[in-house]
Amino acid sequence: MTLAAGERQVAAERRDLRGWLLVGLRGMAMGIAELVPGVSGGTIAFVTGIYEELVGTLARLQPRSLAALWRDGPKRFWIDHNLSFLLALGLGMVAAIVAFARVLEWLLDHYAVAVWAFFFGLIVASVFHIGRYRRPLHLASWGVIGALIAYAVLQLGVREGPAPLWLYFVGGMIAISAWLLPAVSGSFMLLVLGLYEPVLRAFNAGDWVYPVTLGAGCLVGLLLFARLLDWLLRRVHEPLLAALTGFMAVSLLKLWPWNTGEALLSPAAYAAATGLPPMPAAAAGAALAGVLILWLLTRLE
Repeated sequence: MTLAAGERQVAAERRDLRGWLLVGLRGMAMGIAELVPGVSGGTIAFVTGIYEELVGTLARLQPRSLAALWRDGPKRFWIDHNLSFLLALGLGMVAAIVAFARVLEWLLDHYAVAVWAFFFGLIVASVFHIGRYRRPLHLASWGVIGALIAYAVLQLGVREGPAPLWLYFVGGMIAISAWLLPAVSGSFMLLVLGLYEPVLRAFNAGDWVYPVTLGAGCLVGLLLFARLLDWLLRRVHEPLLAALTGFMAVSLLKLWPWNTGEALLSPAAYAAATGLPPMPAAAAGAALAGVLILWLLTRLE
């Protein structure tokens, strides 16, 4: 059950400066989480107690909201749509992304196998954590549907050469839908589509064409799907999570640390094919770290 407009307004009015700073800090935590495929910003929102307010606020933003802006005026529109909350949260997320994006790019340049192994461990733990609570019948039906969707999405990913601009727009729509869910991250969806590294590097280089196109897709996806996802979470929660379990399980193919883009190799075969160090010990440690971080997050939840 999400917060009604009146409840959102009351919650916002009760926040003092400390309250708004805490919202910003939650946004920073969500921003850091969204930089790491496998850690959902929705999970951070759930753990820190703002998930219902976030989903309810986003679900209220619809194309017809423009009519409310014209009818009620900017001040009433701002309050009714809880935009102070979104602004504080968004500023925190942007600050975290700006601060940590370069760190992730450096890690990908110098320890790529370990980074992908870390992400792989996160998703393996996520699949286990989400799947173990689902009914076998749901996993056998909705889980298989999710797996087939993942396979189809993987076919959209870029195999060779730069991604077309339209894929960044579509990727933004998909990523924002994932961001609203407490089980899968938006950056994970970008990774599955082959857009994660290009967006990260373009952002750090100040090449705004791809990040802005992605952001436009996020905005359109938010307006189109937020209300639908809010309804799905309330009405078909269990089948939805079963489908997500199958989706993430198949998507592990994209995260295999010794993936050349054409084949999934063993560490030795990867070293022979690429001439790069396979770092099996570092990869195993990174994967274990990913599992432990996800376990700690679930304990907090």
